[in-house]
Amino acid sequence: MKASGGGSIVNISSSAAFFGYPLRSPYTASKWALIGLTKTWAMELGPHKIRVNAICPGSVKGQRIDTVIERDAQVRGVDAESVRRVYLEQTSLEIFVDAEDIANMALFLCSDLGATISGQALGVDGHTESLSNKQ
Repeated sequence: MKASGGGSIVNISSSAAFFGYPLRSPYTASKWALIGLTKTWAMELGPHKIRVNAICPGSVKGQRIDTVIERDAQVRGVDAESVRRVYLEQTSLEIFVDAEDIANMALFLCSDLGATISGQALGVDGHTESLSNKQ
């Protein structure tokens, strides 16, 4: 990228990087670390016209979040639908995002439209207000 005069790096973090997340300590710590790495690389690589950003998805529709919800329900001794409701209610839009939403943000950040965006952690998450799988 340096030799070609610039570019864009997009890290994938998580909305968990903005909050604590019960029962997911290692995951949360790694996602917080990605934000620090993103901001540091943006400073180091900016002079080479390399932009670095992190996308922070919320819960993405699909088997992965279904598995997380089922495990959380088992640990807490409640039904999975109750946990699913809690996850949905933690976002202003009360949604799980589509994988395509994440891909579209990555395309934007890599395009000329994102040419002045660097060092940012961008939530694509329906506005996560908190992360807590409490009933």
